[in-house]
Amino acid sequence: MKKDTHITIAKVALRRALSGLDFLEHGADFEAAISATGFGRFHFCLLAITGLIYSNTAIGITIVSFVLPAATCDFRMSSADKGWLTAAPMLGMVLGSYFWGCLADTKGRKTVLVSTLLLDGIVGIISSFVQILPIFMVCRFINGFAVAGAMGICFPYLGEFQQTKYREKILCWMEMFWTLGVILLPLIAWGIIPITGIRMESGSFSYDSWNWFVAACGVPSLLLGFWLLSFPESPKFMMECGDYDDALNCLKGIYKTNTGDDPDNYPIKSLKEKQRTVSVASQTSQKSVRSLSMRKPKDLKRLFSEIWVQTKALCRPPYLKYTVLTCFIQFGLTTSYYTLMIWFPELFNRYEEFESRYPNTSASVCDVSSIVVADGVTDDPFDCGKTIDHSVYLHTLIVGLACIPTSLWLPLCVHKLGAKFFLIFSLGFAGVVTVGLYYVNNSTQNLVLSCIFEALTSLAISLVFCVLVDLFPTNLRVMAAALSLTAGRGGGLIGNLSFGYLIDINCVIPIVVFAAFLFIAAILCFFLPKTGQEALD
Repeated sequence: MKKDTHITIAKVALRRALSGLDFLEHGADFEAAISATGFGRFHFCLLAITGLIYSNTAIGITIVSFVLPAATCDFRMSSADKGWLTAAPMLGMVLGSYFWGCLADTKGRKTVLVSTLLLDGIVGIISSFVQILPIFMVCRFINGFAVAGAMGICFPYLGEFQQTKYREKILCWMEMFWTLGVILLPLIAWGIIPITGIRMESGSFSYDSWNWFVAACGVPSLLLGFWLLSFPESPKFMMECGDYDDALNCLKGIYKTNTGDDPDNYPIKSLKEKQRTVSVASQTSQKSVRSLSMRKPKDLKRLFSEIWVQTKALCRPPYLKYTVLTCFIQFGLTTSYYTLMIWFPELFNRYEEFESRYPNTSASVCDVSSIVVADGVTDDPFDCGKTIDHSVYLHTLIVGLACIPTSLWLPLCVHKLGAKFFLIFSLGFAGVVTVGLYYVNNSTQNLVLSCIFEALTSLAISLVFCVLVDLFPTNLRVMAAALSLTAGRGGGLIGNLSFGYLIDINCVIPIVVFAAFLFIAAILCFFLPKTGQEALD
């Protein structure tokens, strides 16, 4: 009884404290409106689903790293073929990032996010049945196309439901979910790929354990897509579109979920209207850009007009500086991160093979690769007679576990040190670690440096998204994130293609180049402003 009385008193006090913000003539702005909803169950559920989506993108991006050694025999892949296979999803991400970003900034965050998840899941499962390498590459291209959208949207979608005082810390907790994805991937692979009794064959068709692994990794996307249907569209985005009634109803729903109170008791009764910056169409018509149909030529023309205007806005002051900075930072970071992280299981595999052939012999990463490849020319070029060593799964799992300390450090200290400090620190030390890869003499040293590299670079990737949410206004936010993702994935594409050839010829060059990219990205971060201090524009 006393507990209920205290809850009632707290609700009344909250309404009275915030009632002064609800001006009858002008309404409340977004910051006052979202603050009035409180912080509770809804926000934790939202963090859970967007975090799991982010975990799923980590799995989707790096799944190929375990397919490479497992499917080499079935697809008869050379190192060059492996380079093309790792590049296929990157090419999809290059083309998909801006496509989904444009749609998300015009049609809505939730609609596009659901579409990307369902597309990724369906194509992922279909790809597990493919028997021809080029077709499998096309499927992985489509997966990359879809994953790019999910990765670019989940941070803005989550950030647009947060009060200023919580936003940066909540966004930084997303790094822990990325770590979860990096940990889950080797566990799933370890649990499925080594199984020998589940291979199915019928004529020229075969379905081995690695096919089951690919199918299993597609299921979470479908589940998350259907779960996301129960969540609302971003109220901040709806306000930018001029849909104030929908935004207010959304905020009432959040208030009810957080407090358990009747939504009619939500203290904000009207929202402050502002000029509709999100839509050219909305400025000349009462019709919201969200309601434009992509099937009607007239609406489609207006939609493209809106996309073009917003693209030009990103390339003009005051946003041009931040657009250029974030694109170059993403390019340097992503080129190094995705290339090396996708190839780490392959490098671990080559180390295990070398050490089994030449026990108690020290050799660098480059020496190991060249010796193993040279010996393999006269042996089994497609590794049909061997399986992935269990230590490869264990090493990759350890790399993921090594990210936990930094994933906890970031959200706990970001308010004290700032996102900018963490960006500079992680990129600079990641560059030092990349240089150190050249000097390792055994698999243990390689594992230690790989752990540090993953922990630092994954931290930087999440931080770039956190900073992007603050740097750009609502009508440009996802598009800006998508543009930087396009630059980053372009770098990842180039890196994977070059690494596939150079790892067997001269691996010194990619190591030097990737280290230089990380150092340059760290220097560029000095030009970024402090973030997380002001309400979203």
